[in-house]
Amino acid sequence: MDIFSLPRLGVVVPPENPTAEPEFNHLLGSGMNVYTSRFPVTPGVGLRAMLETYNDVLPGILGSFGGMRLDAAVVACSASHYLLDPDGDRAFCAELSERAGFPVQSSTQAILAACDALGVNRLTLVSPYEPWLTDTSRAFWERAGLTVDDVVLVPAATDPDGAGHYDPYEVTTGTVLQHIREREIPAGTALLFTGTGMGTMGALAELAREDPHRTLLTSNLASAWWARRAVGGAPGAAHPLLRLLEPAAA
Repeated sequence: MDIFSLPRLGVVVPPENPTAEPEFNHLLGSGMNVYTSRFPVTPGVGLRAMLETYNDVLPGILGSFGGMRLDAAVVACSASHYLLDPDGDRAFCAELSERAGFPVQSSTQAILAACDALGVNRLTLVSPYEPWLTDTSRAFWERAGLTVDDVVLVPAATDPDGAGHYDPYEVTTGTVLQHIREREIPAGTALLFTGTGMGTMGALAELAREDPHRTLLTSNLASAWWARRAVGGAPGAAHPLLRLLEPAAA
């Protein structure tokens, strides 16, 4: 196989995100080549201002791929797009696609596309974010017409004073499973693990075995699913978690 003839997917990620590239590579397997560019480091800037900066600089970041031909690109940062309403997010992606000359999709729009294709209209949100950003995320999905049945907060740790320490990059598989298993998840609701930086593949594999009929979605899983639909890919090349979405969405 000539690996350089495979479709090319560009992925834009936050600078400290350790999760997106490994998950995209595992999910897409040998069916696609993944190339990344990173948002700038923003020292001394608060979280909201950092996310706003990401939206401001995104056109230039996509331009940093230069003349390399890409077949599609994904913005692997859900949090910055939660600051936009769903219509604004959709319009932003359309503008980016027109400027770039290839389809550009946010992870949030990829999730909405997957929900539409799978017939999902109810979510239980699994969030590693600070409460204010979790609330912003919930509002985004509700404005998009989805029902959020419940929210499972997943702090990376608990501080000595009992408060949650929120950092998606520090959340472990065990922590994810612990918080989900402590809750009674409503029947008929899809589990949506938000954020491209929280590692989820180990937890998803366990949950898929325990509850094979429940739809499991993550920011990276939905983005990889969208990429395969946008540019194609050999059916056998994808990760089993990704293939779980294919029959129902065909």
